[in-house]
Amino acid sequence: MNEPIQPDGVAVPASPFSPVVASGDTVWTAGQIGADAHGDYADGIEAQTRLALENLRLCLAAAGCTLRDVVKVNAYLTDMESFAPYNAVYREVFQPPYPARTTVGAALAPGLLVEIEAVARRSRT
Repeated sequence: MNEPIQPDGVAVPASPFSPVVASGDTVWTAGQIGADAHGDYADGIEAQTRLALENLRLCLAAAGCTLRDVVKVNAYLTDMESFAPYNAVYREVFQPPYPARTTVGAALAPGLLVEIEAVARRSRT
């Protein structure tokens, strides 16, 4: 059975989707962006990446996971020239062994520089 979750501190979506869905021991997040709970974007790729990853952390925590439980990350950048600063922030947040990851260039909403989603496994403790 699917368990949709609305984490505290993460903007409630205006579109029809859940920020997090858990099913058994697997957790999927919707794409998290570099915006605060009011929808205001952070300035620059580094700040947006940090905030997107913090929103991702909040989503995972609401489902009983941590960043160490992430097995796969998909990231979307509006400008692949931003890969190096995005990747530097990513390395600050994720530690080895790193999850599998795909990063692609994509057209995102105006002002949005990065969107990050993840799949995680809840521990069975």
